[in-house]
Amino acid sequence: MSVTAIVLLGVPGSGKGTMAEAIKKSKGYIHIATGDMLREAIEEGTLFGSKAKSYMDKGDLVPDDVILKIVMDRLDKGSDNCKYMFDGFPRTLTQAKLLDMHFAQRNAKLVFVFLLVVPEEVTLARLMGRRVCRKCGASFHIRNIPPEKEGVCDYCGGELYQRPDDMKETILKRLVVFHQQTEELISYYEKKRILVRIDSSRHRNDSFSDVINVLQGKHNNRL
Repeated sequence: MSVTAIVLLGVPGSGKGTMAEAIKKSKGYIHIATGDMLREAIEEGTLFGSKAKSYMDKGDLVPDDVILKIVMDRLDKGSDNCKYMFDGFPRTLTQAKLLDMHFAQRNAKLVFVFLLVVPEEVTLARLMGRRVCRKCGASFHIRNIPPEKEGVCDYCGGELYQRPDDMKETILKRLVVFHQQTEELISYYEKKRILVRIDSSRHRNDSFSDVINVLQGKHNNRL
């Protein structure tokens, strides 16, 4: 068995989704995005989706038992020779330790945890400008990736809207919760010497190059 994994960790708006897509295309990692899985569960109206929605709408983190149920089910569907990339998971020390236990049972290995670092003002600009299509889920940005017609999806013509968790008050609360919940997690991975800090406020190509260099052993930002 040769299952390996990396983790993308960072505040909302730090660019985890963009980074994950680039790594997936370049290195063939299987992208495990808990945020997408949670939204799918909400749209499908599942029990876990309903539970998750009540927390996400308030800007709170979804409890460990809900997150772990979704993630572990996905891992159990994989083969014995996979490269996984976790986006937004684990977020707490409890989740990290449970993931370690799960990996130990499968003789899998977590090799790097990339912490995407970005200033608060950049986070606010990125998230408050985001618009999502109600019909197909495509994502736009009023400044960085504007639609051809304001409020209308380029792909399916659906209505674009601002998600509740992309409003300023909710974003600020999410940032506070993130830092409170992940302080121990960051320390945990620092002690294991697999944490790598990436400046994600720059152009995405520069941040991506740093990640690829680390994966290829060409540069070491471990702390």
